[in-house]
Amino acid sequence: MRMTTTKTTHLRGMETKRRLLLFDIDGTLITSGGAGEWALKDAMMGRFGVEEDLQGILLAGATDGKLARELLAKHGLEASAENMAALLDEYLQHLSGRMSRHDGRLLPGIVPVLEALEKHPEVVLALLTGNLTRGAEIKLTHYGVWNFFEFGAFADDHHDRNELGKFARARAHERHGIEFPPERIYVIGDTPRDIECGRAIGAKTVAIATGHYSLPELAEHAPDFLFENFSDTGRVLECLLGE
Repeated sequence: MRMTTTKTTHLRGMETKRRLLLFDIDGTLITSGGAGEWALKDAMMGRFGVEEDLQGILLAGATDGKLARELLAKHGLEASAENMAALLDEYLQHLSGRMSRHDGRLLPGIVPVLEALEKHPEVVLALLTGNLTRGAEIKLTHYGVWNFFEFGAFADDHHDRNELGKFARARAHERHGIEFPPERIYVIGDTPRDIECGRAIGAKTVAIATGHYSLPELAEHAPDFLFENFSDTGRVLECLLGE
């Protein structure tokens, strides 16, 4: 069926308004109550017989691949493809069992915000996270929010978080057939690394102080928008949907 000129113009106008919202997971959508950290410790013990305390390892904002490299190096183990795969596979096995054993939760206001955004035809909801794909699915399925997101960019794609935005943009283009310009992309996270990651692709950055960093600490990195949490749904939507 051939579209009318009016219909075509309307759709083109809608395309120019579409925006890509890329959410971090830990400290932004949820806290796992330490399940992720303990799963890493379990994995080091189970696979390499190493008692790990995570001292000296910066967890917030890191990719699972980067963490695996640092943990292996800390104990003088080669960061070979075989060792990396073994450690991360073991981690995922322990993560599944750990989720129900820890007092994690969805963070304030997240569900109302996601429910409201999901209703907007102009919005594409996706993930940009340092988690492995399977780890992200385990965590978000446990808290009932995995199905809000169409796709994502994950630690499986690259160990450097600043590279993940490129994967997210490519997948958005593949799925929707349009290029999302940087000013229509929002990277939402709770660490300075999320802000850096957004800037790497020229996106707007939305920082939320529900993780390990306070409002003043995040403010030092000058995100485009800064929230204590997402409890004020109206204000959050004004930020994410405003022109």
